[in-house]
Amino acid sequence: MKLARTSGTLGLAALAAVCSPLALAEDTGWYGGINFGQSSANIDDSRISSRLVAGGATSASVTDDDRDTGYKVFGGYRFNRNFALEGGYFDLGKFGYTATTVPAGTLTGSIKLRGLNLDVVGIVPINEKFSAFGRIGLNHAEARDSFTGTGSVTVTNPNPSKRDTNYKFGLGIQYDFTPSLGMRVEAERYRINDAVGSKGDVDLVSVGLIYRFGGQTSAPARRAAAAEAVVAAAAPQPAAVTPAAPVPAKVAVSADVLLDFGNATVQPVDMQALDKPAADPRGASLDVITEAGRWIPPLIYDMGLSERRVEAIKTYLANSAGGRIAAR
Repeated sequence: MKLARTSGTLGLAALAAVCSPLALAEDTGWYGGINFGQSSANIDDSRISSRLVAGGATSASVTDDDRDTGYKVFGGYRFNRNFALEGGYFDLGKFGYTATTVPAGTLTGSIKLRGLNLDVVGIVPINEKFSAFGRIGLNHAEARDSFTGTGSVTVTNPNPSKRDTNYKFGLGIQYDFTPSLGMRVEAERYRINDAVGSKGDVDLVSVGLIYRFGGQTSAPARRAAAAEAVVAAAAPQPAAVTPAAPVPAKVAVSADVLLDFGNATVQPVDMQALDKPAADPRGASLDVITEAGRWIPPLIYDMGLSERRVEAIKTYLANSAGGRIAAR
């Protein structure tokens, strides 16, 4: 018993050692996807007004156009179930404002933002389908500005541009439809240089699809199959049971009682007593009592008669029971 338990324990340990790298390997691999959503910029109205006043205006009011449609195309490599490295291209859209000044004049400005990013992604599986993730990384964005002025507003540099590297971060949730195809919902913040001497934040809230290359069988499913194998290996196996041979009936028959005195021939009345053990379906082990029961001198005659009686009963039973009864 101890040897069997020790063997089972070693078998489970070996299986776990095999299954663990397998489960880990199932969470690795390349993936790619695309997201679309709404982007929003934090436009610094007070700074714009102060610059206009510094340029000769007595006051200014600003109207913002701070929302647009943005998207990103990404690809990455997942090293394990909790860590991935992801990069891609993003386009945050176009934002702008119109400032009205006194004396009469307007300043219209717009900015287009696009670039590349590289993020470290941390993943927390919630269940078989859902997982949460967070990201932090760098974005290298190009800002292209356009300015026009009317009335009292004069623009000296109508098309400034700037490329700069800043941080970005975000959070999201992923739902896997299949082992290969999933959906993401996420929110990100990009730090941007606006090409005119200041920095601001642009947020992107998006929904997209992610495709995992080579994800033919889900990691949870394989882990579940491995777990079932472990359970099956751990379950005690029923021992093989050999059906016990039927115990033959044992019948004692007295030759002296059955057969007529001084007679070694089985008569019809004797046959009725012997037919019952012969018909027993379990078979029978028949003990024929060899003592005559009544002793008549000379002894040699008496013993010879007893032996003939026993042989007569054996012969009858063997013929009646088809050899199933062994008479001793």
